[in-house]
Amino acid sequence: MKAKSLFRRKDISKGGHGDEVTDYGLKRVLGVKDLTLFGIAAIIGAGIFSTIGRAAFNGGPAVSLLFVFVAVACIFTALCYAQFASMISTSGSAYTYTYATLGEVFAWAIGWALILEYAVSNMVIAISWSGYFTTMLEGFGVHWPHYLSIGYLSAYEAFQKVMSGESHLPANILQAAETYRTAPEFMGMKVLVNVPAGAVIAVLSALVFVGIKESRFVNNLLVFLKIGIILLVIGAGCFFVRPENWSPFAPNGAQGILGGVAAVFFSFIGFDSISTTAEECKNPQRDMPRAMLYCLGICTVLYIAITLVLTGMVNYKELGVDDPLAYVFQKVDMDFIAGIVSVSAVIAITSAILVFQIGQPRIWMTMSRDGLLWPRFGKIHPKYKTPTFATLIAGIIVCVPSLFLDMQFVVDLTSVGTFFAFILVCSGILYLDYKGYSKKAKFKVPYINGKYIVGVLFLITAVLFITKLDYKEIISEKPLLIIFWATWLCMSFAAYKFRFSLLPTIGILINLYLMTELGWSNWYMFLIWLAIGLIIYFLYGYKKSKLAQINK
Repeated sequence: MKAKSLFRRKDISKGGHGDEVTDYGLKRVLGVKDLTLFGIAAIIGAGIFSTIGRAAFNGGPAVSLLFVFVAVACIFTALCYAQFASMISTSGSAYTYTYATLGEVFAWAIGWALILEYAVSNMVIAISWSGYFTTMLEGFGVHWPHYLSIGYLSAYEAFQKVMSGESHLPANILQAAETYRTAPEFMGMKVLVNVPAGAVIAVLSALVFVGIKESRFVNNLLVFLKIGIILLVIGAGCFFVRPENWSPFAPNGAQGILGGVAAVFFSFIGFDSISTTAEECKNPQRDMPRAMLYCLGICTVLYIAITLVLTGMVNYKELGVDDPLAYVFQKVDMDFIAGIVSVSAVIAITSAILVFQIGQPRIWMTMSRDGLLWPRFGKIHPKYKTPTFATLIAGIIVCVPSLFLDMQFVVDLTSVGTFFAFILVCSGILYLDYKGYSKKAKFKVPYINGKYIVGVLFLITAVLFITKLDYKEIISEKPLLIIFWATWLCMSFAAYKFRFSLLPTIGILINLYLMTELGWSNWYMFLIWLAIGLIIYFLYGYKKSKLAQINK
């Protein structure tokens, strides 16, 4: 095996990676409006109904500034995606972009990591959807059996906590434990199955299988309903805002505001799902960059408005709940609006699941065409014009675990894979600049010479922060920060030598910093996941790669 062959690259100007667009049988029906709504569907999911409350509880009203900061931080990565989308008109998202820049082994690694972002994250979203769905049913007087709305692992772990004598357990843990205790048995085994979570995945996977036009119609309808309800909530909430609740604006200072940065950042990552539908877009090189930036702007405004309304209606100390939007309207005796919020949560999460179920099969389809996955993953249905086998497998992989798994088991692992993908995409732009390919891009990341700026920023940050840090605490609690600072130092020298573009460099550093916030356990799981993927690559993809066949 030659080390050089691990980094073989797709030609960015041929085979659907440049102006030439190959027709693989998919329907080109998506315009800029549809792509923007796909992005909004992915970004405004469960986060706006839960994450916002926890972030406001820690940071106070000033958490609205956090959404501005995160949107600005996200824009560095989004600009990199937008440039790639204007140059490469095939599906595959970060996988395709990495294959054309950093090489095959990195492309495989990112394709494998994207399973975490799409398939695994949809398990989490489906489990969350189940909770909102059963709550909505209760609001209409319909009682769904608890043992058919919780996974076995969640109920069993809750029961073990109660039996161990732990005190001050939250109500949801106590309820889950009681559900485990009273659940019916079949052949000596407790019957605990999250039926709604599995059902929503099955239904939406069937919709994705039938066609992109049908999926587009349903998604657009759900997103318009979602935005309408959110605007209704903002409009109604304005009448109950008390300015005194905005004081103090930042009760816990910068630390309190930034405490939720990783969770809030994750709310914005859906823009990359747009790039998976490149081959179903009418004019991908023009419309995809626009849609990515449009959806980020719209979602940022909505998140900021919602945050200001929430923190204006009640004191920030009351927002540490799982359903902050419903809670604040119950506090002002607007139960009708609270009921609408529960319905809108179901709608919002449904559209997010749909978009991610569209994305995953198309990444597998592209990997299959390149020879890195089995040929069946690349087959297009003659009637529905969708990746048949890939869609079915994606549905099964997400549906079955969501019936039984605990949500927390996979939630942080998803974040590691996403940040890893973002880092490689930003790195790819530096490669394009170095090779001179960026000059041909129809949309280009604004070039700011980072030759001196990257190093100067490192020195300023070092003086302001590193000299004040407790090194013993870092080594014991946040050792991954050492990797971050070492990487920044190395990039300072590289930026000086190669005149790195500043914006992609900042994108790399931001995403790496957020990865360090996730802790060692998540990195261990990610590295194990990556090792499994590399074993599959060397056993199959390395030999079957189309580039390997061409270079023989």
